Amino acid sequence: MSVEAAPPVDAIRLTPLDTVATVLRPVIAGEHVRVRCGTEVVPTLATEAVPLCHKLSLVPHLPGEPVRKYGEVIGEATMPIAPGAHVHVHNMRSRRGRGPAG
Repeated sequence: MSVEAAPPVDAIRLTPLDTVATVLRPVIAGEHVRVRCGTEVVPTLATEAVPLCHKLSLVPHLPGEPVRKYGEVIGEATMPIAPGAHVHVHNMRSRRGRGPAG
């Protein structure tokens, strides 16, 4: 029985609902990043440097729009976030610790 090795990836998108992926290594601006979601691997362009284990935006986010990871809303954009941008406390407000009403 043959087992195919999965192609190497640079980031993971945990569910198809997620609007961000987590990078598995530091990424530099201008780098093409391979993002895995399930068995699919999709290339995207990093427009900013993204540190190890931080989030990379996969879609545009406007201020107030939800940021999704784990298939859940984890926060909201506090400023416009372009695809390929680093998503962290400088441009996203977390929902953690804010209770169900936000």
